[in-house]
Amino acid sequence: MKGYYKLDEWNIIEEVFSAEHHEASESIFSIGNGAFGQRANFEEKYSGETLRGSYVGGVYYPDKTRVGWWKNGYPEYFAKVLNAPNWIGINLWVANQEVDFFTCKVSAFRQELNMQKGFLFRTAEVTLPDGKKIKLESTRFCSLVDTEIGFIKYNVTPLNFSGELSFEPYVDADVENKDSNYDEKFWDEVSRTVHPKRGLVTAKTKKTEFVVTTGMEFWIENNNQEITISPIELETEKFISNKFNITAQKDQTYSLYKAGTYVSSFNHDEEKLEEIAFNNLELAKSKGFETMLNQQAAAWAKRWEFGDIKIEGDLAAQQAIRYNIFQLHQTYTGDDARLNIGPKGFTGEKYGGSTYWDTEAYCFQFYLSTAGERVAEQLLKYRHNQLQKAIENAQKLGFKNGAALYPMVTMNGEECHNEWEITFEEIHRNGAIAYAIYNYTNYTQKTEYLFNYGLDVLTGISRFWAQRVNWSEAKQKYVMLGVTGPNEYENNVNNNWYTNYIATWTLRYSVESFAKLKAENPVKYTEKLKELNLTEEEFTQWQKVVDNIYLPEDKNLGVFLQQEGFLDKELIPVSQLDPAERPLNQTWSWDRILRSCYIKQGDVLQGLYFFEHEFDKETIRKNFDFYEPLTVHESSLSPCVHSITATYLGKNQQAYEFYLRTARLDLDDYNKEVHEGLHITSMAGTWLSIVEGFGGMRIKDNTISLDPVIPGHWKSFSFNVLFRSHTLKINVTEKGIYVTNHCNESLDIQLKSNLISLGAEETKFIPS
Repeated sequence: MKGYYKLDEWNIIEEVFSAEHHEASESIFSIGNGAFGQRANFEEKYSGETLRGSYVGGVYYPDKTRVGWWKNGYPEYFAKVLNAPNWIGINLWVANQEVDFFTCKVSAFRQELNMQKGFLFRTAEVTLPDGKKIKLESTRFCSLVDTEIGFIKYNVTPLNFSGELSFEPYVDADVENKDSNYDEKFWDEVSRTVHPKRGLVTAKTKKTEFVVTTGMEFWIENNNQEITISPIELETEKFISNKFNITAQKDQTYSLYKAGTYVSSFNHDEEKLEEIAFNNLELAKSKGFETMLNQQAAAWAKRWEFGDIKIEGDLAAQQAIRYNIFQLHQTYTGDDARLNIGPKGFTGEKYGGSTYWDTEAYCFQFYLSTAGERVAEQLLKYRHNQLQKAIENAQKLGFKNGAALYPMVTMNGEECHNEWEITFEEIHRNGAIAYAIYNYTNYTQKTEYLFNYGLDVLTGISRFWAQRVNWSEAKQKYVMLGVTGPNEYENNVNNNWYTNYIATWTLRYSVESFAKLKAENPVKYTEKLKELNLTEEEFTQWQKVVDNIYLPEDKNLGVFLQQEGFLDKELIPVSQLDPAERPLNQTWSWDRILRSCYIKQGDVLQGLYFFEHEFDKETIRKNFDFYEPLTVHESSLSPCVHSITATYLGKNQQAYEFYLRTARLDLDDYNKEVHEGLHITSMAGTWLSIVEGFGGMRIKDNTISLDPVIPGHWKSFSFNVLFRSHTLKINVTEKGIYVTNHCNESLDIQLKSNLISLGAEETKFIPS
């Protein structure tokens, strides 16, 4: 799909209607507000291939696991974000002919996602079978200000006739998930209410018993005057609507305004849902569409004022980074510690919409640096709140004494991933959660979270690692058997270097963190040991594992081995593969993939990215040069890590190519799967590629360090970061670097290894 969407600085634009690309566009033009979101489904009927999807934060269903062979320890269910009741629907007829973009002739089509102001716009001319022609315009948004409300302005203009138009705005709770394991519908009706120009459907999820009231309110205007109508009130199970006719005049525009609301028991008392829903609809009506749209634009302006990244000289790169930032903010706002960031956000159903290790490994730094410490703490508290569930997950696998295994996939802290090589073996996820605690503490230099909550999590994870290794008499080392590293194109391997390294790093960091608490607050240290039933003997055992772990490497090549036996593989570079065989996961058998040398995403290189400060540059270079040619980048999480490392190694052109791949992964559909939804968590990797990659941002010597490089054909790029109560703006140009401290306190920073002092509200320029 490369080149399908028009390049534009602030908008994603589709200039022709294509049934072939429709499902992909439904993903690309998705909108949301952190509380709910929806795919860019058309309001009117569409009988072609479509994935109708609206999703409400926190509402999920435990779909019974479907596997061919049940194994002890398997989760009983896979948690799925639910396709929520549909409030956007507006059926439309022209002289009794239903408008359906799949069967009607569509011309002058344009769909536009306005990222600067936060709304979706669509216009088209539609010719009906009898030759009547209308112009349609739809503007829709999910409010960032009133987060339970969405709004639509739906314009219809007869172009070559005067005659009857029929409208049917509706709410439909008779929806289903496309990924349902047993073709089951997950909603039961509780009640429904329909009145002229408004109505509600209240539905309850099976098993989890979330209750959601979905409501609509509408009116129709011509020349800014509301038209009096007498709609017919219709209702069936899980469905309510109003149907009405108007006599329309040629070249006159008729505007149907429709407000929708989701109110859920996740946030409110069940008995108050309908009252709150009606109040929301009254609020929308009293404010009006234009006022709420202006408020939406103002709310987005605040986010862009600080969170924007500007690129001069590369329109494709500029559009892509703004798109990724936009989708990240639509998905997660940090307002609720019970919510997290699903790999598809509110844009599709693949992966269940649940929480993965992607949050800590890729998204955490984005929110810490752009949304602030409070939002980052919400992400940390999410995991702390689920610590007991992580301990229960480990107990199911035979671990004891408070050992904690955080889930690969979860909604409520309980593991719900049902592929054995992931559920039981991709345990490196524990390390990413420990790394986020370190990342936050290192970045902020605040220890309150670490001492009050983080040590609890580190203890559970460390106990898991200490029990997961075993002593090898043959090697006289601790080893870790039967794991899957970040490279999921190899399963059930022994001594995956990344897993072993991050496990012992976690043990080391835990010991150091307790020692820090002991030095700063001996009383609290003693209390914490008692609370966690910890002894210093346990620390000694952790340190013993750290000192004696087996880390496979080949000293002749100067590389760490992805796992034992990796060099037994036939090492054929990706460049020698037939392009027709890519992506491998869509053309090769799984057996062939597992026996190959090909790497789905950074594995050893993931570890070297996290712990760059613990290795010299030549070691990182040798490993990059060895592993990157074997990497197919068929995970959305892969290109960003390679881009950052390539920049660090001075491979700037390669870094740019990786950046463009990660930034335009969905817009250009590199992996041929965007119709299933966007890759939300990997979008944070786009931000990392610019800020940590081209911007060279690190934390060194207890302050922020910047070592920027500018891609060859860029004229400039700029970004902002929040750092310890300071707001810094970094502008990298061909002539040099401008750094501004937007704060009333001075700050010392490192710029290209030079320590400089920035006064309050001071800008300094460092020539290239």
